Amino acid sequence: MTVWDRPEPPPRPVPLDRERIVAAAVALADEGGLEAVSLRKVAARLNAGPMRLYGFIATKEELFDLMMDEVQAEILPDEPPGHWREALSGLAHRTRRAALRHEWLADLLGGRPSPGPNGLAVTESTLAALDGLADIDTVMRAVETVGSYSTGAIRREIANLRAERATGLSKREWQRAHGPHLTKMLATGRFPALSKAVYDGTHVDAETAFTTGLEWVLDAVAAKLGQP
Repeated sequence: MTVWDRPEPPPRPVPLDRERIVAAAVALADEGGLEAVSLRKVAARLNAGPMRLYGFIATKEELFDLMMDEVQAEILPDEPPGHWREALSGLAHRTRRAALRHEWLADLLGGRPSPGPNGLAVTESTLAALDGLADIDTVMRAVETVGSYSTGAIRREIANLRAERATGLSKREWQRAHGPHLTKMLATGRFPALSKAVYDGTHVDAETAFTTGLEWVLDAVAAKLGQP
């Protein structure tokens, strides 16, 4: 029996339900990451005894599933997308924006799919936009390919944001600090391709890089689907 199938216990003596528990857990994770979330800490934020929470949620993994599904509501499109490319592109961009609001989401992306109502609705909306364009296996590989790109790009972006906070150095400051060493190494002539990338390449912001890579992936998907 999943956490969504299991009935909730009575809300007394302290007013309590899964919605309030999940909201408190999301707030804790937004403040300090997944490591800041435990049933004890959630209970303390709700002024409830830790044992009360076990009537609603059996394990921390169940709590993470509920948190993930709560954020999936932010990823669900406002209305059904009219085109397969719009569906996949919109899903990727909404997932990225949700991860920037809730950085801990990056740590859960790419794992086993959670069968919560919002997660199922997101998947249904996405698959429905590709229904009939190809056989179901091709459609599933297309969705998985775009999802894999998005997950990797989002995790890299979040890792860089975390590194900035951990070191106290912005990307530009970090580059300036490592510049002398990199310049010395490139001057040896041992890294001509890297040297060309450093000196001649166009350095873009994270959103531009994400969008460009996503468009390339969608072009590849379009070729497999036989779509213009």
